[in-house]
Amino acid sequence: MTTTHRNKTIATLITAIFGSIGLHRFYLHGAKDVWGWLHFISLPLSLLALAIWPTQQKLFLFAPLLISALIAILEALITGLMPDEKWDLRLNGGSGKKSESTWILAVIIVLTVGVGAIGLIGTIARTFDLLFTGGSYG
Repeated sequence: MTTTHRNKTIATLITAIFGSIGLHRFYLHGAKDVWGWLHFISLPLSLLALAIWPTQQKLFLFAPLLISALIAILEALITGLMPDEKWDLRLNGGSGKKSESTWILAVIIVLTVGVGAIGLIGTIARTFDLLFTGGSYG
């Protein structure tokens, strides 16, 4: 049985941009993927928390979505840095095609590292501000 070929560059790009809502998991594993639905549920859960507690700090209300986004950044790096042979063995076993990564994948990985570092440092800084000063710096 022939399966569809999953492109590693597209999967990495989807993971980096839409990973916090689980779109990459649905692209790679289909609609029955539990981890994809856990990523997806983080957005309505965060919006529900905002509706219930509108006066709370937004960092805590959107924590499920933020955690999902940071996990997605890590998944994008894991996906992008995986060797093509291992990628084909794991996800393209029956497709009959071989993956060939190009420089575009390297650019996506570098940008993902930058965005991930900024997001992680910003999250840590804001969390310490809220926990130790009560949010007096903004």
